[in-house]
Amino acid sequence: MYQTTAPPRRRHWLRVFLTGLVLWLLTVVVTLATGNPNLIPTLVLLGSFLVPVTFVLWAFSRRHSGEVTAELLFSTFVTGGVLGVLAASLLETYLLHPSPAFFLGVGLIEEAAKLAALAFLTRRLSHKYAADGLVLGASVGFGFAAFESAGYAFTALFTAQGLSLTQLVQTELLRGLLAPLGHGLWTAILGGVLFSASGRRHFAMTRRLLLSYLGVAVLHALWDSMHSIALLVTLVLTGTPYQYSLLERGYQPEPTASQTHLFTVLSWGGLLLISLIALLWLRSVSRTADRETPALWRIPITH
Repeated sequence: MYQTTAPPRRRHWLRVFLTGLVLWLLTVVVTLATGNPNLIPTLVLLGSFLVPVTFVLWAFSRRHSGEVTAELLFSTFVTGGVLGVLAASLLETYLLHPSPAFFLGVGLIEEAAKLAALAFLTRRLSHKYAADGLVLGASVGFGFAAFESAGYAFTALFTAQGLSLTQLVQTELLRGLLAPLGHGLWTAILGGVLFSASGRRHFAMTRRLLLSYLGVAVLHALWDSMHSIALLVTLVLTGTPYQYSLLERGYQPEPTASQTHLFTVLSWGGLLLISLIALLWLRSVSRTADRETPALWRIPITH
């Protein structure tokens, strides 16, 4: 008798990532060498979508049911991402104004927009397993992140000194590194919680979902405001009377070497702490998948 072994699991996501990374690097090199502006859209799209697409493919291999098809994944990524970006842009434009609560408002609006897009695009699923909610929530979140990153990269291209390819590349590198710990992670948490108590004919609005939404929005707000928080803490701990006097007159003081170091530690340390909290939260949602929770009210689904 011959002993058979299971075929190795194909890592399509890794192949996509490595291929996309090589193509992005080639695009950077050729654009720098030729100065051809026609290559900029290619550079923006490759850099903005590479990491989000890779993580969505990785999550797809961990789906629970056959209802989560490649077509549904593509729809949640593209349609959900665009709907989320458009809804958030409209609401933020007309509802938000400069205030201490600005970043919290951004978190509440963007997480609500992504959650609504997820519910709309997955309403026809016969079975709503929490594990699938994690995957589809991540897909919507990463789609949102990809389109948002494309906008930031394009904006970074324009500087007071003219077009800056360096700024564009730096923006894409930074957002690519941080992408797995942002929108995709937060919406995956909400997707898992939403699906855990929902059925074929309804979405359940539970106390757990409401608290999860508020908690994710707070994490989102802290993430967006970490630069300001780190700056404020640095000034409180190490600021000098001379620096305070310059700030009162509307000037930006030159930071000392120790202040620069402390600011960097606080900024990255804060982002790391927020990421660890979100990852532990996601693990908890995954472990308590499909736990029965009483619904505050049920939203019927029209097929």
